[in-house]
Formats: sequence, C-alpha cells, structure tokens
Amino acid sequence: MRAVTLVAPGRVSVDEHWPEPETGPSDVIVEIRGVGLCGSDAAVVAGHRAVPRLPWVLGHEAYGVIRSVGAQVTDRHAGQLVAIEPNYPCFSCPSCLAGATSGCARRRIVGISEPGLLAERVSVPAGFTWPVPAAWPDEDIVCIEPLSVAVNAVDLAGLAPGQQCLVLGAGSQGQLVCLTARQAGAVVHVVDPHAGRLALALELGALPDAGAEYPVVIETSGAVSAFEQAVERAAPGGRVVVIGQSAAPARVSTFRIVQRRLTIRGCLIYDHPGGFARTLEAMSARDLRPGRVLRARYLAADAPRAFAESPRIAGKTWISFEERTA
Repeated sequence: MRAVTLVAPGRVSVDEHWPEPETGPSDVIVEIRGVGLCGSDAAVVAGHRAVPRLPWVLGHEAYGVIRSVGAQVTDRHAGQLVAIEPNYPCFSCPSCLAGATSGCARRRIVGISEPGLLAERVSVPAGFTWPVPAAWPDEDIVCIEPLSVAVNAVDLAGLAPGQQCLVLGAGSQGQLVCLTARQAGAVVHVVDPHAGRLALALELGALPDAGAEYPVVIETSGAVSAFEQAVERAAPGGRVVVIGQSAAPARVSTFRIVQRRLTIRGCLIYDHPGGFARTLEAMSARDLRPGRVLRARYLAADAPRAFAESPRIAGKTWISFEERTA
C-alpha cells in the first residue's frame, strides 16, 4: 500500500510498501481519494511540530470511500463517500462534557499525535466519517475540514448581514473565512502582504481594506504583527476572532482593549459533532463552493514536490490518489 511519509525533518517520501491498516470494531476502512495540505502539515514537515516517530504518515484534510466496516458499526456501509473529521476527543474530560471538544486536553490529532491520512487506505472511527453527496465536486469535499474552521470562526464572530468585517491574512484559511463570511451576508474586506494571495481573495469576492475600523476582525495568519493590527483595527465594542497561532509574544495595549470594550476570542478548530454538521448544512443550503480556493493538484507520487512547492502557491494545494488528468 502506498503512503506519503515524513522520514526526516524536511524530507517527504512516498512509501510503496506501507502496512495495511487494522480495523477495530467501531472503525471503518476508508480508501482515500484526496488530501488537502495546510500550515500544520508544513510545521510537521519542517520539524517545528513533533510527531511520535519516524517515518510518519502525513495529512489530515481527507475524504474517500468506505470499503469495509467494523463489527459494531451499523450506521456506515461500504461504498459511502465520506469526509473525515480528524480530531478525536476523549468525551470524558470537563471540556468534552461541556460540549467544547476542541478544548479536550486528550484530543487525538490526526497527522500529529495519530498517524495521518495520506495513504491509500486508513482506519477511522466510524463516528468521525461524514457521508457527503456523490454529486459534490471532489474539490469542494477536500476542503470540508478547513471550511469547518472557517464556519466556526464566523459563528464566533457573530456576523450580521450587512456588517463590515476585516479578514487579516489571505492564505487558504483566510480565503475560506472570506467565503464563509460573505455567505453570512457580511461585507468582507481583506489584507495580505502577498500580492497573489490578496488577488485570489479579491477574485473570491472580498474587497480591499478600506482603511477604517471594523466591528469584526478575524485574524487568520498567525503573524504576531497581524494580531497586533487586529486589536488596533477593531472598532469600539468590536469583536476580534483569532485563528492564527504563534508562540511569540505580541504587544497589545490593555488600555485600548478596555477603553474600546473589545472582545477577543480564540478559535480552535471546531467542536464535535456540531462543527462538521453545520459545515455540511451550509454547503448544502448555500453556494459556498470552497473548492474555489484550490490552485494546485498533485498526484500522490508527486507528494514530495507538492510539499516543497505549496508555500509558493497563492491558493490551497491538495494531493489526489486518483490517476486522472489535472
């Protein structure tokens, strides 16, 4: 079986003889069709985010077809097309019991603490596979996981129709936030220093920064300076939602936060099961078409090149296990 693995920091390899997955009684075997790449994958490859061992299967934004089910699985069946939710909470800690599974301290993170999904076949807990219509384009389905982050961020922002919003960062996550916020009826403005990323966000319907203060600011880049800018650009009584992460300290004025009565909210992925459920509902009811952020597709055999080239691509990159013409 073929799998895409990290064999050393900075070195990605395609292993043609990776072991077949084992199926537990509550698991399903999914034949992977495609996997999106994101910043956390890049951090693993660069050695900035530790993994349990090497070689290590990469990737977590995946979809595919169920090929077999465990003995206790009754609500999934072979042949179903599914998107995979790649975060497995413990369901017993205080955060989980409160419904905030994203804050689970024992959360198993696919591609980081659990083996990734960039393999021809993977074992997944059945409850973390989400059936999707076969008529949906592959390009939209492969974006469901990062779109769930965007949907959560927009929900936390409490955007109202017609409200002005500033998105800081037009990487793939920022682009998905722009799409989601526009579908919520907001008037979305975007900032990014990279001309190609900014151009793509504008192509997707966002507007250039108006140089104003905004009632809602969503920071997606993880740059310290962007978080500082988010606080500066928030209007009195405004809300700042932060998706991007950095371990470096930021310099912000508590005077400004207090005097302007700002609300700052961290957005960590999404909660199970509501996060994916809301995302699939939004995709069914509205013309989101998240696959519009994709700008590069590679076959699995070219995965090392995909990881090497993706930082230079303005939109999102994905890897396909299907040998079709790009």
